[in-house]
Amino acid sequence: MTKVVGFGGIFFKAKDPAALRAWYAKHLGLEFDPWGSISFRFEATSPAGRDVYAVFSPFKDDTEYFAPSSAPFMFNFRVDDLDAILAELRRDGVEVLPDLADEEGCGRFGWIIDIEGNKIELWEPPVK
Repeated sequence: MTKVVGFGGIFFKAKDPAALRAWYAKHLGLEFDPWGSISFRFEATSPAGRDVYAVFSPFKDDTEYFAPSSAPFMFNFRVDDLDAILAELRRDGVEVLPDLADEEGCGRFGWIIDIEGNKIELWEPPVK
């Protein structure tokens, strides 16, 4: 059985992401990258030798990135074999969204819908 190997991050909607990022920077000392996210990097690597980190990222409240879910959040889970887990989920009758993304330097992404209609992002980080 394939499985999730870690928590990749939490993405959530905000009325004013720039102001919220500024608040987190001022009051908690968090430093956001140019994409508006923070990557908390861990010393360990995954079983496949990939870097391990979790992302914290506010999105504009009218984003369509979480669609078709109407939830104000989206979980991101780290996987070591995106193709294998998506194939297994399809066999189990889980709704797997048709789009896949392969972003150079960021890794590969696929999406599923849980039984309550929440969109979940599955992320296979790039190999070091």
